[in-house]
Amino acid sequence: MSARPDLARRLLAELLGSALLAAVVVGSGIAAQRLSPDDTGLQLLENAAATATGLFAIILMFGPVSGAHFNPVVSLVDAAFGGLPFRDALAYVPAQVVGCIGGAVLANGMFAEAAISISTTHRATGAHLLAEVVATAGLLLVIFSLARTGRGATAPAAVGAYIGAAYFFTSSTSFANPAIRIGRMFSDTFAGIAPASVPAYVAAQLVGGAGAILLIRALHPDVTPAEAADVVVPHDGRPQTAPSSTSGGLVS
Repeated sequence: MSARPDLARRLLAELLGSALLAAVVVGSGIAAQRLSPDDTGLQLLENAAATATGLFAIILMFGPVSGAHFNPVVSLVDAAFGGLPFRDALAYVPAQVVGCIGGAVLANGMFAEAAISISTTHRATGAHLLAEVVATAGLLLVIFSLARTGRGATAPAAVGAYIGAAYFFTSSTSFANPAIRIGRMFSDTFAGIAPASVPAYVAAQLVGGAGAILLIRALHPDVTPAEAADVVVPHDGRPQTAPSSTSGGLVS
């Protein structure tokens, strides 16, 4: 196996990817609010479509360098399975958070909003928090199931599709990511969230991550550190190709 890129390059990829992700989420929310001011459902559809497709492209862009985590829970769970050293995971987290904050500020600027406007939208209810547990656990199951069965090359599409769907099947619109949650505090627009709601969401996402560890171990008890190292996509210099339907691509 080729050596994974050095930590500095991976941190830069996580920072830039997180920034672009936040810019897509916040920017498309602002655009949706302006384009469809009288139809909240259409606003959500526009926001979800942009996020799903944007995430697909961003994973393709930065995945070969860092794995395209862009999410502290993904990095911490990956470390729990031995795919990423814990010291690296702890370095990923601030890069992801700073990137998401920067991306939200960038989105504000692109739409001539105040660079920083603290959101006043409160979202934390029991139903929202339950939804975040489900959304986060589901996201991790998608990611690790693909890595375990040798289908990591399909992760950009699968992750984008899951997040796009979860905008609608979860009451919280599937943040599933503490870093993006923090970034969205800095934009008092369609995608924003009030600071008072953030701690409960982060706690729910961590619970979802812990639950995902148990579920992944139950479904794939022999998952190896080498397989976990391919989360979200392989990033050690190997070509990323989808398994052939005739080559036994599913690993049992």
